[in-house]
This record gives sequence, structure tokens and C-alpha cells, in this order.
Amino acid sequence: QVQLVESGGGLVQPGGSLTLSCAASGKFFSLYTMGWYRQAPGKQRDLVATITSGRSTNFADSVKGRFTISRDNAKNTGHLQMNNLKPEDTAVYYCNAFSTVLGDYWGQGTQVTVSS
Repeated sequence: QVQLVESGGGLVQPGGSLTLSCAASGKFFSLYTMGWYRQAPGKQRDLVATITSGRSTNFADSVKGRFTISRDNAKNTGHLQMNNLKPEDTAVYYCNAFSTVLGDYWGQGTQVTVSS
């Protein structure tokens, strides 16, 4: 089992940057695909980015070129670097760890608000 805790959310002006972090506890973190998802009020939870155990990455079209995902398996952490933020990026951001064998785990979420 994996426990995930997000941090780094907050209020930022349009065009600004934030880095979200996800701290994982539990075994075999390196074997999971790690992902970031977001959910705006009244909308479904959507994929933002994922990074596999082999460090292959995937991004939603809306964030390509602006967001970067990374992971440090030695420290059991993952990060989402968000640049050139837009008001439409406002949402609760969730960290996810997924493995077809080991399970599917979610953090509690961190709020990101982009507003002037």
C-alpha cells in the first residue's frame, strides 16, 4: 500500500509558476506509474501528466510545453513543475500512483488557484 501527500499548491497570478510535490510512503514506489490529475469545480477529474517507472512521460494537450513531471525514486517523491499558468489551470490537483499489480492510490489533493 502507498500513502500519497501533495504539497505546493496556492494562489498565483496568470503567467506565474508553481511546483507541486507528492511524497509517497510505502513500498515499491519505483514500480508505480505516477500521475497528476486535476478537478475543477463542477467538472470531472482529468489527467494532467504521468510518468512511468521507466520515466516515460505523457501530458494532456492543454499543458504540453508548460508543465513538466518528474520523479525521484530514491526519495519516494514526484513533482509537477507548472509554468505560464492560466486561470483555466485552477483546480484541485491530485497525485496518483498506479500499478496493475500493486493497486491504485490517490492523495488528498492540493488547491491551485490562478487569478490576478
